[in-house]
Amino acid sequence: MPNKPPPRQNVSRETFSKPAPLPPSFSAQEIAQLAGQHGIHLDDATAAKLAQYDALLLKWQKAINLVGPTTIDDRASRHFLDSIQLLRYLPSTDVRLVDIGSGAGFPGLVLAMLGLREVHLVESDIRKATFLREVSRETFSPVTIHDRRVEDVKIESADVLTARALAPLVDLLGYMQQLGITKGLFLKGAQAEAEIDKALKKWTFSVNKYPSLTDPEAQIIEITDLKLKA
Repeated sequence: MPNKPPPRQNVSRETFSKPAPLPPSFSAQEIAQLAGQHGIHLDDATAAKLAQYDALLLKWQKAINLVGPTTIDDRASRHFLDSIQLLRYLPSTDVRLVDIGSGAGFPGLVLAMLGLREVHLVESDIRKATFLREVSRETFSPVTIHDRRVEDVKIESADVLTARALAPLVDLLGYMQQLGITKGLFLKGAQAEAEIDKALKKWTFSVNKYPSLTDPEAQIIEITDLKLKA
């Protein structure tokens, strides 16, 4: 007798279900209003750049994981406002800023759109660096992008170092010393105090701590007077 074909398997439709659609991009008016609620004024041109940035982020997010999927719906606050708030702690916009581990551009590319004189973005992931270049080009926001590891980067006479969700503070201070930068602004979460205590075992520094506008458990850590302990 001929062999019978194997019975058909019932495959759940859920196996082939499409991912949830991404939300629409926010408008220039919406991001300006969000910043304004916290006393930060965005002019029309800047708000328009940020809205275009958001649209590109959503477009690229379909192909590469630029930001955590669980943060997409709240990205205006979680990523954009989180970056915008650092403007308060810069001496002026006339600075040369280096943002390491830039990823999707937070906070460095946002700060560039806010009018900083010179911004360097350090991102070793070639795909993310390509995304940063497209946003820079499409929004006419000049930045210098270094698609290499921080350890391999040399940037002369920078004023401020920023980083967000890249490494523990003790390691960020090593990059700060390597680059010869005298002021660091780091966005840290609930473990900020523990990271400061650990860093103090290796470094001496002055520290100011500011509450985050976007997370009651988060802090902005400002570091100056950095020295390696003998």
